[in-house]
Parts: sequence; C-alpha cells; structure tokens
Amino acid sequence: MNHAHTHTSQHVSYGHHHNHGTDGQAEILDLDAEVLTEHTASITAWLPLQTGPRHLVDLGCGTGAGTFALLDRFPDAHVTAVDASAEHLQRLRTKACARGVQEHVRTVQADLDEAAWPDLGSPDLVWASASMHHMAHPDSALRTVHDALAPGGLFAVVELAGHPRFLPENAPEDRPGLEERVHAAADRLQAEHMPHRGADWGPMLTAAGFTVEGERTVAVNIEGSRSEAIGRYALGVLQRIRSVIADRLSPEDLAAIDQLLDTSSPRSILLRDDLTVRTERTVWAARRA
Repeated sequence: MNHAHTHTSQHVSYGHHHNHGTDGQAEILDLDAEVLTEHTASITAWLPLQTGPRHLVDLGCGTGAGTFALLDRFPDAHVTAVDASAEHLQRLRTKACARGVQEHVRTVQADLDEAAWPDLGSPDLVWASASMHHMAHPDSALRTVHDALAPGGLFAVVELAGHPRFLPENAPEDRPGLEERVHAAADRLQAEHMPHRGADWGPMLTAAGFTVEGERTVAVNIEGSRSEAIGRYALGVLQRIRSVIADRLSPEDLAAIDQLLDTSSPRSILLRDDLTVRTERTVWAARRA
C-alpha cells in the first residue's frame, strides 16, 4: 500500500508510502520501534478491550513495530500485517522467525489506495499507526475498515503530532534553533502532500459509523544519555528530512545541518550527549457497533 505505513514513518515523505526498499527507511522504522517500545506498549495496554482479540490486522505495518507490540500484549492472537513494501514485509517475517512467532503472523503486500482491498478476514482489532494520514481517501478507508471488522471489533488509530525533536533549542552553538527551522520547512512541505497528518480522527471515525470509546495523547520525552540507538535514530530522521527540504533551507542552516549529519565531524550528532526524543502520539479507540 503505497500510502499506508507504520508509526515510525511519521517523517517527511520518507515513510514506506514512498518506499523503494532502502535500508535507511527500514533502519529508521526499527530504531523508532526500539526507542519508543515502552510508549507503544502503553498504548496497546490502554485499548478498551472486553476480551483478548484473536485476529488482528496491522495496517501499514512497516517492519513490525505495531505487529510485535500487539503480539506482546496478545500472545495467542494472529496478526495480518499489511504494507506496500515487500522489503519491509520480509524484514518483519525475519523478525517473527527470530522471536518464534512466525506461526502467528501473516503478511500481505497491498496498496490500500486501490478500490479493492485484500481479504483481511473479520478481525477483532485493526491497528493503524501513522498510516491513515497517507491514504488518498481516508474517509473511504475508514468505512472499509468498519465493514471489515467483526461486530463489536475495535479500530485503533494512532496519529503523530509531528516529527520528533532531538536537539536542545540552543543547538548547535553557531545556529541556535536550527532544528525548529528545519522542522518548520518540513511541516510546510508535508502539509502540501499530506493534509491529514496530525488530523483529529474522532469526527471522521464517527462519520464512518464507529463509536469512539476513548482518546488518549501520549507524550514522549526520552533522555538520550548517550544512547546509541537514540543517536542513530536522530541521525536517520534528520538525514531523511534534509534529503527533501535542502532547497528550502538557508545556506547557513544547510551547512549547519550537514555538519551534524557528517559522522566524521567533531560536531556529529552521534557525539552529542544532550539528545532527547520529544514528540506526541494520540490514539483513538473506535468500536464497530
């Protein structure tokens, strides 16, 4: 599905909705899952479920962050993991084998902007993390999910407030505020191509026939403490953003971000000990009556 992907590709037009199977995209997805694992677990634990679901669907599964978070919460369930990227699905299958849960995971390669969706069965729970805003026709997609769910089934939609921030406001020393300017440029670009990013999905879910039973915003603020994973996560995210907004930055800001992204530079972001991961994610839990 060229326009649906997992919570980790919240970043500027480099999610696997535009996937070309690059290792860089997959690595960001994996790092996002690693760094935010506790926050994702807190969301799955919050879901208002009367009984443990048996059949789950992860729409825009990427490399499996949501798939494995759901299986951690519901180890007896089976997950149908859907994505456009064959490479990401292969990576997910490899992880499933390594975890010994391959019998609980089925992968489906599909473009959910196509009129005809693959047969997803009649799931008890559908999970869509940072994927709905990539749909060309999200209202239609919401109705399709509604009709696919088993009666009483739950649809969990996770949306992102924006790109995660990593640097302090006064960094770098010669260009303080650089990251905010970079994100502002990225947000303007993304707003042109993905008008539903950051949307309030509650009213749209209601219009599609769901009953919204809960909404929760999870604040993320993780101290880096020289964490290798957070450093690599920051590097990957900012590299992707830079690749699509370079022509929108001043020469001074472009030079400053290039110094941060140069892993051989003494100013490399990998050498900083003041990184944090700061973002917000909102989840809506909506039931099919």
